[in-house]
Amino acid sequence: MKKQLVATIVGGLILFIWQFVSWALVPIHKSEYGFTPNQDKILEALSQNLTEEGTYMMPGVNPSLSREAVEAEMAAHEGKPWASVTYHKAMKNDMGMNMFRGFAIDLVVAFLLIWLLTKIPALDLMTAVKASVAVGIMAYLTIPYLNSIWFETNSLEHLVDAVVQWGLVGAWLGWYLPRN
Repeated sequence: MKKQLVATIVGGLILFIWQFVSWALVPIHKSEYGFTPNQDKILEALSQNLTEEGTYMMPGVNPSLSREAVEAEMAAHEGKPWASVTYHKAMKNDMGMNMFRGFAIDLVVAFLLIWLLTKIPALDLMTAVKASVAVGIMAYLTIPYLNSIWFETNSLEHLVDAVVQWGLVGAWLGWYLPRN
């Protein structure tokens, strides 16, 4: 049990540190957050027109419309601009709880990966790295990549994260777990 606890903590730290490097130091993900000098005007328009916090797809379709009306509405917007907007009423710069929650998630997923890897007979370094990267690529394909298809965004940064962070964790676990 002590071995799994140490493996989980170190694995979680590796994930957390890579995520910090990827988002803050390098930053690989800078293309995901563009800037517009019109941001104040856009935010003012959003705050005047949105009453609920949440994510909006625009143009959206009124759910009370009939199927025919929905099809006509969608056809009317074909070839015109569209946006996906996540709206919050107040910006909060308190990162403490977000970082805590992120690290807690990293510990959980490291623990789950360790559980999977310990089911492999005669686990070695290369098997652990390959299995870990496979888990990362599965996570990438089912969320970031799938979202990039539907929302026409770039997801290459997330693929880099999937391969690097899970490869690093796999290397750690492949070295540490088989040891007595």
